[in-house]
Amino acid sequence: MSLKIKELPEAERPYEKLELYGEKALSNAELLAIIIKTGTKSETSVQIAQKILNLNYDPQAGDLNFLKNISLQELMQIKGIGRVKAIQLKAICELSIRMSKPSNYKKIKICSTKDLADLVIEEMRFEKRELVKLFLLNVKNEILKEINIASGGTSSVNISIKEIVGEALKIKAPKMILVHNHPTGDPTPSEADIHYTDKLYNAAMMFDIELMDHIVVGGSNFRSVFLETAKLAELARKKTKKWKIEGKRSKWNSLHLVLKTLELI
Repeated sequence: MSLKIKELPEAERPYEKLELYGEKALSNAELLAIIIKTGTKSETSVQIAQKILNLNYDPQAGDLNFLKNISLQELMQIKGIGRVKAIQLKAICELSIRMSKPSNYKKIKICSTKDLADLVIEEMRFEKRELVKLFLLNVKNEILKEINIASGGTSSVNISIKEIVGEALKIKAPKMILVHNHPTGDPTPSEADIHYTDKLYNAAMMFDIELMDHIVVGGSNFRSVFLETAKLAELARKKTKKWKIEGKRSKWNSLHLVLKTLELI
């Protein structure tokens, strides 16, 4: 028979331990046990919490990050976790995600690609679907508006260039930055990402709107499509010792976009 929580020494009970030593003194299992509240006849809430932690099949993702993607059904397969407790656990996970996100992006000044990436990585890094966000900025590079443009499957998402440019025109935003994630965890821009960025850059320029960058988030890392394009362009230049131009377009991207990216290095 398992030892009950109330039979443990007071300093080892999760509730009392938190009161005595503070929340940082508790293990992940003990913190989860407080949310679970009660155990079963054979197991304490701490032991049930440990079973939840054992559901993490990818330790590299972190001790608790897997909880953001675990389903209600998976939680309810554990004896002692019913519908209500499973819902409570998912609610706590969502609160943690929202707490890591700034309450208001407005007027935050973006001085570099990293500035914006740092704002969205925690929110996007564990998403299992591709999400696309658009940030509209003023002439001082301050964020005017954040828009969730689209969400798709695990490998692609359809985005209308007309819709993106239209959002900037609505509020007369002179600058914008596009952000999307790669659920695979690899932030390297795909060939499709580069071509799409080229088209969007050209379309925005027609309305005097500057596409400042296109950021790809993968896991806890990110890449700038502009900088990755510049690297490819430089590699092509070293290989051929001259730009490969087809009409007005280079091998990797439109010439003016490549030149712009080289200015950012």
